[in-house]
Amino acid sequence: MSRAERVGDLLKEEISALLLRHIRDPRIGFVTITGVRVSADLRHARVYVVTHETGEPQVRTLEGLESARSFLRGALGRRLHLRHVPDLSFSIDETWEQGLRIQGILKSLETEGRPDDA
Repeated sequence: MSRAERVGDLLKEEISALLLRHIRDPRIGFVTITGVRVSADLRHARVYVVTHETGEPQVRTLEGLESARSFLRGALGRRLHLRHVPDLSFSIDETWEQGLRIQGILKSLETEGRPDDA
């Protein structure tokens, strides 16, 4: 595992804890961090999140996360022993939704393929 991957895993844990305990922005609903991708030079980190809403509430959640960015970086700087805390950006994790769609398709195919009970 590369250093960037280890830092990404650590950031995922710490950001999750900070969101749970310290962020009170009403725009940020129930958010799950699914991954953090850190650049090789450890200067930038993209945080992938999943919300349980779509459309406008999802946009507001991203706005809330972006507005909490400087607080999160400062808190991470105090909690972690890194020379530079990466600049954070937030994105919706599209793979999560794609996985749910595929799961739904597979489930419907499974029920269609079963013979009817007579």
